[in-house]
Amino acid sequence: MRRKQLGIAAALAAGTLAATGLALAPTAAAVTPLTATINATCTIGGGGAATLTATQDGTAATITLSSTSITAPIALAQDSIASTLTMAKTGGGTVAFTGTKNPAIPLGGGVTVGPLSGTVASGDSLDAYGGSLKMVVFGITITCTASAAQAPGPFVFS
Repeated sequence: MRRKQLGIAAALAAGTLAATGLALAPTAAAVTPLTATINATCTIGGGGAATLTATQDGTAATITLSSTSITAPIALAQDSIASTLTMAKTGGGTVAFTGTKNPAIPLGGGVTVGPLSGTVASGDSLDAYGGSLKMVVFGITITCTASAAQAPGPFVFS
C-alpha cells in the first residue's frame, strides 16, 4: 500500500511541476515590432503623427491606429467609424485590416480606430507606407496616407 501512495504522490508532484512550468513559460511575441509610428496626411481632419499597435494570434492579426494629431471634424459615437487599413506587403501586394471599432470621440478629439482585424501569413512584412487608412463616417470617406515608411520598421509576422 505504501508503494502505491508513493507512486501517486510522485505522479502528482510531477504533474504539478509540469503545469507550473507551462504557466511560467514566457510567451513569444508573434509580431515585431509591437508598435510603430507614421506621419500621415488625411483628406479631412488634418494629419500628423499616429501610432500603430499590432497583435498576432496565428494567422489572425489586429492593428489599432491612434493619433492626437488626426482629429475628428465632428463628435463621433463609439463604434461608428467603418475603417479599412491597407498595409503594403514587402515584395508586392497588400493586406487589409477592417472593422468598426472606435471609442467615442469628441469634436476635435484625436482619432483612434481598432483593433482592426486581418489575416497574415508567416513572414509577412507590412508597412503603412504605400497603403492607406479609409474611414467612412456618415457616408463620407476620409483617406489618410503615410508620407514615409513607419518607424522603427515594418511589422513582421511569424
